[in-house]
This record gives sequence, structure tokens and C-alpha cells, in this order.
Amino acid sequence: MIGLPELLFVSALLFCIGLYGLLTRRGLIPILMCVELMLNAVNINLVAFDRFYAHNVEGQLMALFSIAVAASEIAVGLALAFRLYQIRFTTNVDELDTLRD
Repeated sequence: MIGLPELLFVSALLFCIGLYGLLTRRGLIPILMCVELMLNAVNINLVAFDRFYAHNVEGQLMALFSIAVAASEIAVGLALAFRLYQIRFTTNVDELDTLRD
């Protein structure tokens, strides 16, 4: 059986990978993917603590709500990235220094 320390280790590893990608990537779509990876690490924590300490469905419901919020966030982010590529022909975040144009 997988215990709480193993789940927390996997969650921390996923969060660190997502944070590293967030800090090193320059494309908008890889940044969105890294944010999703970090949110999935949080969901693993929610479900793990719910399973080992609370023994009810509140942690699972919060994880489900977090997945729904993440899905809407990625939909808006991809729409913005698509529109940005149509206007500027790039999704590099270093080249996005002005809001007008």
C-alpha cells in the first residue's frame, strides 16, 4: 500500500518540476503546462491528506473543483496564446513588454 510519505514525495517532485519549468521556459504554452503540473501536485496533496486524515469527501471535492478551475484556466490561457500568436507571430513571453499595439 502506498503511504502518505510516498504521495507527498511524488507531489513535491511534481511541484518542483513545474516550478523549474515555470522559471526556465519562455514560451507561453510550456508555461501553462508547468502551471497545470503544479496544480496537479496540489490535487495529489488534497486527496492524500483527505484519505489519511479526514476520511470524508471534502478533499476529493476540493480536488475536483480545482481540476475544473484548472480546465477553465487552460482554456482561457490557450485562447490568449492563440490570439497573441495571430497578432505578434510569437508566444515568447520575453517579447511581450507592451500592452498596446
